[in-house]
Amino acid sequence: MTIFFTISIIYPMDNLPTPEKAALISSQKLSELIQQKIRQQNNWLSFADYMQMALYTPDYGYYTGGAQKFGRDGDFITAPVLTPLFGQTLAHQLDALLPQTAGNIYEFGAGTGHLAASVLPALHSQHFQHYYIIELSAELAQRQREYIQTHAPDQIHKVTHLTQLPEQFDGILIGNEVLDAMPVPVYLRQANLITEMGVSWLDNQFVWQDKSATSAAIQQVMETFPDTAEPYQSELHPQQYAFVATLAQKLKRGAMIWIDYGFDAAQYYHVQRRQGTLIGHYRHHTVHDPFFYPGLTDLTAHVNFTRIADAGIDNQLDLIGYTNQATFLLNLGITELLAKTGKPEENTYIQTASACHTLLDAHEMGELFKVIAFGKDIDVDWQGFMYGDLCHKL
Repeated sequence: MTIFFTISIIYPMDNLPTPEKAALISSQKLSELIQQKIRQQNNWLSFADYMQMALYTPDYGYYTGGAQKFGRDGDFITAPVLTPLFGQTLAHQLDALLPQTAGNIYEFGAGTGHLAASVLPALHSQHFQHYYIIELSAELAQRQREYIQTHAPDQIHKVTHLTQLPEQFDGILIGNEVLDAMPVPVYLRQANLITEMGVSWLDNQFVWQDKSATSAAIQQVMETFPDTAEPYQSELHPQQYAFVATLAQKLKRGAMIWIDYGFDAAQYYHVQRRQGTLIGHYRHHTVHDPFFYPGLTDLTAHVNFTRIADAGIDNQLDLIGYTNQATFLLNLGITELLAKTGKPEENTYIQTASACHTLLDAHEMGELFKVIAFGKDIDVDWQGFMYGDLCHKL
């Protein structure tokens, strides 16, 4: 069975900002490359491959082009950009871990360098040696180095950029909003019929098209997607699992801390979440059409933290804790740091308090964002999970 349909856009196209000429040309070139790939594969491309091209095609992809992505002039604002208190609070946990490692921190998905620039001056452990940033984009690496040089000049000598994974890790691996940017395959369940959703080119536009799924995917979908009366569409996360598994195999000693938005499996595949979690972000607008301006629209899917936990445990890591972002930051003393920023009537305090509200409020980032941590051959008190641990939900 083959179904063609397009996804409606939550905002009419004429209500969204129009790209500048150079950005529009870049998007058109990327669209042509994707069309060429689709033609090479008999007019069907898996959505995971489409998402890979839309985000990471050299020079034209969302993360590999030169467009502004982060901050108020980009498409979204991350926690480290909101306030340096996010990184300063995380540094409290890193300080406790560093003495039992070789003193290295490895950051993935460093964005514009805000997290590194706030973490570095807040580290007090004498065991801290190196801050490695794993970054494939030369443009982003340059932007990160410039930002860190400006905001943490005394620590820039400890920062090294890597373009590939080292043979092994001895230290702490951290990533904020890294896992959600990994391409995901999309599947449709209709009773016992499982199909994979892909992309075709029809009537001069990208459209969804389904085809028979592989036997392995069918088994996993049957185990995870609920059997509902109406069709149920959602995502699996093989790249997220493989990424964490690979890092776990390379971790000789140390810890991993991942911060991202998502759910445990029971929440992720709730019967009422029939359209999955796939979403687009364009100029601070939510877009429900994944084919809207390829290369200019961020595509993302929520994280299934149950699978992330599986990836660590399956590869001999200890699952240390899992909780929401608000609990993690409060456990580590973010309110105490806020109190040190000034008097309550001062503008600096008011602005920082507003940013903290966004980080902590259940209706903002506090509840949707989660923190999961793993350890290997270390034995410390993890203050971030002192209260409110949710591992039992995984």
